[in-house]
Amino acid sequence: MRRFNIAIDGPAGAGKSTIARLVANQLGFIYVDTGAMYRAVTWKVLQKGFKIEQTEEIIQTAQGMDISLKPGENGQLVYVDGQDVTSDIRSDAVTKFVSYIASIGEVRKLLVEKQKQMAAEKGIVMDGRDIGTHVLPDAEMKVFLTASVKKRAERRFAELQTARPELTLAELEQDIARRDHIDENREISPLVRAQDAVLLDSTNMTIAHVVDHILDLCRSRVLGGIS
Repeated sequence: MRRFNIAIDGPAGAGKSTIARLVANQLGFIYVDTGAMYRAVTWKVLQKGFKIEQTEEIIQTAQGMDISLKPGENGQLVYVDGQDVTSDIRSDAVTKFVSYIASIGEVRKLLVEKQKQMAAEKGIVMDGRDIGTHVLPDAEMKVFLTASVKKRAERRFAELQTARPELTLAELEQDIARRDHIDENREISPLVRAQDAVLLDSTNMTIAHVVDHILDLCRSRVLGGIS
């Protein structure tokens, strides 16, 4: 089958990573979780004890890091300087600050270059906030995946209920709305739908329906109807 690149963008909690991974598995493509790369930088910054306003130190930290993404039995594994940080980068502290780290221009420039190198040979499914507009503007298939703030919070709440029983749905809604505001209003590569991206609102769709819809789009728009 012809190899091509798929860009999936959208706001926090839209299910981009899950959808992108499943689409990649169906096509036999490589999945690249760009959000995990920004989380990796955030994790390292927090490990060093830097504050958000220490921009120069954060940039230097990002420049000195070796970030690698590897396939694992239960999904993508993330390594920083040879250390498996797959679980560590999903902590509350990282989630709280990752949007701020991602808004730093030099950090974005550095990671975008890494992401472009990953996609050079095609056969990539990449998700994030600015993939179709900035990282892979020539991607053959672009999707902007979204859902209502309430639905995104409900989905995240269901995922975290066991691990974080103290969390409330209202807190998650506020956090998602806050991250939306930061992502949509940052100066460097803000969250925006690419002009040629298909808008896909998953508020009333199951994961399986979203995956099937994207695969159908790939067949009709990229592969000329080939199954």
